[in-house]
Amino acid sequence: MNMMVEIPPPRVRAPHQGMPPLDMSGPPVSYFEFWPQRYFYAPMMLYWAWLTLKHGGRFSLPTAANPAFPMGGWIGESKAAVFDVSGDYARSFIAPWAVFDRAENSTAAEALAAARKAGLAFPFVVKPDLGCRGVGVRRVRNERELADYIAAFPIGRRMVFQKLVDLEAEAGIFYVRRPNEARGRIISLTLKYFPHVYGDGTSTLKQLIEGDRRAGPLADIYLPRHKDRLDMVLPAGEPFRIAFAGSHSRGTIFRNGNDYVTEAMTYAFDRIAKDVKEFYFGRFDVRFSSIEALQAGRDFTIVEINGVGAESTHIWDRKTTLREAYAALMKQYAAMWEIGAMNAKRGFKPASVRELWRAYRDEVKLWAEYPLTE
Repeated sequence: MNMMVEIPPPRVRAPHQGMPPLDMSGPPVSYFEFWPQRYFYAPMMLYWAWLTLKHGGRFSLPTAANPAFPMGGWIGESKAAVFDVSGDYARSFIAPWAVFDRAENSTAAEALAAARKAGLAFPFVVKPDLGCRGVGVRRVRNERELADYIAAFPIGRRMVFQKLVDLEAEAGIFYVRRPNEARGRIISLTLKYFPHVYGDGTSTLKQLIEGDRRAGPLADIYLPRHKDRLDMVLPAGEPFRIAFAGSHSRGTIFRNGNDYVTEAMTYAFDRIAKDVKEFYFGRFDVRFSSIEALQAGRDFTIVEINGVGAESTHIWDRKTTLREAYAALMKQYAAMWEIGAMNAKRGFKPASVRELWRAYRDEVKLWAEYPLTE
């Protein structure tokens, strides 16, 4: 009970505020949505091999697609390094951030000083500098939670502190521009809905999660992060958000938002992308006030910029067919290799396959060492 007092439940004003109505018709998840990665991506590995042969046998060519990003943002992408190559205009849209290197004797006071130097105050977000798919992302509300996060974080690694953008609406906006093009385009818009359960006045949080049509089959994703609240009983009708990180693999609901893309939105993100050094291919993860504002290209905040390791996440809409998902990824990968080849001709050298493999092994090892995602 004491832990429940110290860590209050992440209640929100209104679920999905600012988003289009959440359509829950049809199956709660697609049949392939949570396949193991090695199964789902196996056909794509064959397509990568074909693209490699098509482009002269250079498998690591995509690492040149965004020359200013570490490895092009494919593997071992530093979130802070990407922010650092953003110009003043692009930075005006990015949520303020700070970095902190976890030393053996790091203290919460030292970390808090680094956060405050960047203008951050509790609550704020903390996440690994090297990470993907929402791994290790948490909110910290006080110095004790910050200390707990630091204690669970691998020594010698860097974490990023970032201002908490306290909005319910989030989207992934995939941007592509070839180096010889005057203007880029948005090839994918994913609307991210943070899942909630609703109290009935008698059921515990654990029972609500396990009894939910969508959350129940994915209970192994949600239950561990709420282990100190599972016996909590919510008043009837009260919503409780069961995922914070806007990642599909961490339980956030993804919907295909491609029909919401507008010229104004495209213009806004094209202008920002051009102020990020040598950025041609990747995804902006943003929080926004309303879908109408996002369509007008205003009132949004960037929380991450992802390079070639990103994907067109609208494929995780439960109504997307497997054929449609693979078609979208093939279109994305073809552009990735093509842009890498164009930048290589411009004089940017791709990473070696050996460098890529080392970065991959390092990143995979870290996934298991990071604190639990909220």
